[in-house]
Amino acid sequence: MSPARSSGGSFAPLAQPVFAVLWTATVLGNTGSFMRDVASSWLMTDLSASPAAVALVQAAGTLPIFLLAIPAGVLTDILDRRKFLIAVQFLLASVSITLMVLAHTGMLSVSALIGLTFLGGIGAALMGPTWQAIVPELVKREDVKSAVALNSLGINIARSIGPAAGGLLLAAFGAGITYGADVASYLVVIAALVWWPRAKNADDALAEGFLGAFRAGLRYTRASRPLHVVLLRAAIFFAFASAVWALLPLVARQLLGGDAGFYGILLGAVGAGAIGGALVMPKLRERFDADRLLLGAAVITALVMAALSLAPPQWVAIIVLLFLGGAWITALTTLNGAAQAILPNWVRGRGLAVYLTVFNGAMTAGSIGWGTVGEVAGVPGTLLIGAAGLLVAGIIMHRIKLPAGDADLVASNHWPEPLVAEPVAHDRGPVLILIEYQVEKHHRTAFLRAIDELSEERRRDGAYGWGITEDSADPQKIVEWFMVESWAEHLRQHKRVSQADADLQSKVLTYHSGSERPVVRHFLTINRPGAA
Repeated sequence: MSPARSSGGSFAPLAQPVFAVLWTATVLGNTGSFMRDVASSWLMTDLSASPAAVALVQAAGTLPIFLLAIPAGVLTDILDRRKFLIAVQFLLASVSITLMVLAHTGMLSVSALIGLTFLGGIGAALMGPTWQAIVPELVKREDVKSAVALNSLGINIARSIGPAAGGLLLAAFGAGITYGADVASYLVVIAALVWWPRAKNADDALAEGFLGAFRAGLRYTRASRPLHVVLLRAAIFFAFASAVWALLPLVARQLLGGDAGFYGILLGAVGAGAIGGALVMPKLRERFDADRLLLGAAVITALVMAALSLAPPQWVAIIVLLFLGGAWITALTTLNGAAQAILPNWVRGRGLAVYLTVFNGAMTAGSIGWGTVGEVAGVPGTLLIGAAGLLVAGIIMHRIKLPAGDADLVASNHWPEPLVAEPVAHDRGPVLILIEYQVEKHHRTAFLRAIDELSEERRRDGAYGWGITEDSADPQKIVEWFMVESWAEHLRQHKRVSQADADLQSKVLTYHSGSERPVVRHFLTINRPGAA
């Protein structure tokens, strides 16, 4: 099946007014956020020269995303997304207003700066999965991929403009004005969200509650081996690469002798390099697979870290950070694309939230760790250690291949409705499902191999227990069983089965020798009279 074509090329989504307005507002909002981050990072170098304290600003911004990304992904699926985003924007604006007032009055302290950065990280954690989830609502189906690419481009436009503008504002007018510009950007985003004429969600009798959706997301993550590979590769790469981000303010100030404006220019160079990397990415993907792209990103990032440790001239540092931006966007898009490709729609938000949790957890732990190492080894030594570790880890991880992501994950809807004698309450459970196969002796090994593959699908889609048994009187009669926590969850399981899962089930059925299809039975837990 050929891939769906966009209706009008890479920029077609911008012809759709709702997407264009929200995209523009998001670019402005992200620009303001980068301006705030520059001001906070640089102010910390004024308040404390300790590498650990400076790294804590980075950690305070990413730790909430590590802690809250999965709950945020669940909330994305059960709340009105427009109202949720507006509330988060008000939270972020209040954080920047507080920073603005404290900076203007000279009352900003190390603890206050770290605490407010942590609150801002909470807002970012709540907002991230939701912004990704609303894209299919804003554009035509055939333009979704182009819209996702434009969102990445918008982030990097903000990354190239925001730090430089923030550094210039900070140097010319001080932190108060810089934080004020960030507040203004949030007002623009709020106005765009209020304007957005979003349709109300239709009532769904099988809509998930928070705890049920949370458990379903964790079950899927625990059972998906391809996702485990993506998460491992992401954790290793970002844990080592975080060294350059944690220590970049000190690199700019101590090793390169720059001021706040120069620090903003360095971050702007990273953003510009990321834009350049995004533009050449299609050509790179034609020549290299995902594993080679990720290895290349690790090698370039390690070389940049080593070059910065030598305290090069400022113009050289700007050039090497262009390469860092290109390598960074290559790693981000490669890993995020691998995660997107293996996640079905029903769990995409929660799966991406798990990915964000690992990403930010690695960045947080790395920032704290590299800041601690910096206290002992100094900034140049820490950068060299991080570069060597990233290079070795990149070569080792290259042997663990990323999933191809070519499976058809569109819902198959091929399971028949379960037979019931009378209506079953949705919250009744657990439910035991039995499927009886007739397998001839010479097909037994192949059948067991095929059904082992199928067991992963059962667990991903909702089963919390699975097994196979044979009849002691007739070993050719094999029963597959799995348990689901409620009747509603089993009905959801019917809707979650993908075309790729259906192919797996068809493969298992080829070894069934009965004249009829395997018998499927559903058993409901009986609440005994007087039982607790």
